[in-house]
Amino acid sequence: DILCQSVRLVDNKRGYIDKTGKMVIQPQWKGDRLSGMWVFSEGFAGIEQAEKWGYIDRTGSGVIPPQFDEIREFHEGMASVQQGEKWGYIDKTGTIVILPQFDRADRFSSGLAAVKKGDRYGYIDQTGKMVISPQFGLALSFVDGLALVYTEGQAGYIDRAGNYVWKPTK
Repeated sequence: DILCQSVRLVDNKRGYIDKTGKMVIQPQWKGDRLSGMWVFSEGFAGIEQAEKWGYIDRTGSGVIPPQFDEIREFHEGMASVQQGEKWGYIDKTGTIVILPQFDRADRFSSGLAAVKKGDRYGYIDQTGKMVISPQFGLALSFVDGLALVYTEGQAGYIDRAGNYVWKPTK
């Protein structure tokens, strides 16, 4: 099995090793900056070529060609991608399933993803429907059914319906 983290070799090219340290995907992708995209998530890792990002699978095949300005890891079958100034989501075939329309788009967790529109965060479902309206100064991913949100510099936790479980406090 391939390790989660790539290795950087000569000329800032990245490749992947297995658990024994044997090179299994030869270094061939630009890797001159730190990025979480050099890890495999749901069978895919990000690659950068000619200032664009795409994805490879565990064999090293470029299954989603570099075409995005920025990308994030796959979670729950989808990944957020940036085209121009806006973020949207693709599926594992590289098809855009939620059009780029957000100022920021985080990973899906518990079927919801935090997205930023203007200066506020809300949550969408996997169809792109806004299910918790943008009202937070910052919103993080759901963990065990709760998400940490910030409003007016105060932190609180909400459930998947957007109801406060712990009201904001400093």
